[in-house]
Amino acid sequence: MSEETTVTRPKDVLRVLVYSDDSDTRAEVISSLGRRPHPDLPPVEFVECATEPVVRQQMDAGGFALAILDGEAVPAGGMGIARALKDEIFRCPPLLVLTGREQDAWLATWSRADGVTSHPIDPLRLAQAALGLLLPAASRAV
Repeated sequence: MSEETTVTRPKDVLRVLVYSDDSDTRAEVISSLGRRPHPDLPPVEFVECATEPVVRQQMDAGGFALAILDGEAVPAGGMGIARALKDEIFRCPPLLVLTGREQDAWLATWSRADGVTSHPIDPLRLAQAALGLLLPAASRAV
């Protein structure tokens, strides 16, 4: 007889998707936020994605408190992915888009992103933008 085991995640973990085709960008985002970005939040579990199909697969599976999408990723940019996710996912989690430069923040409105920050990544600005989306999301989950 074989015994089947089910792996479950603790409910006191926030899952954050980080999308960029650049592994250095993903690492910089994760390093900027850290595993415990705020004392009022549970620990964060990051899910890294390097391609659009994986982002869609992960987002369809659900369970994310936030998705951070690199607007400069190629061939699929984070702004286009954000817009598609907002159209396709019922109760889409908050989306934070990284634009190429501060002056491009207005483009994020087209993508219907909930937050925006720019390259080069400033850890404090990124953390502030992410916390502005994570804190309300965490309170809704309770």
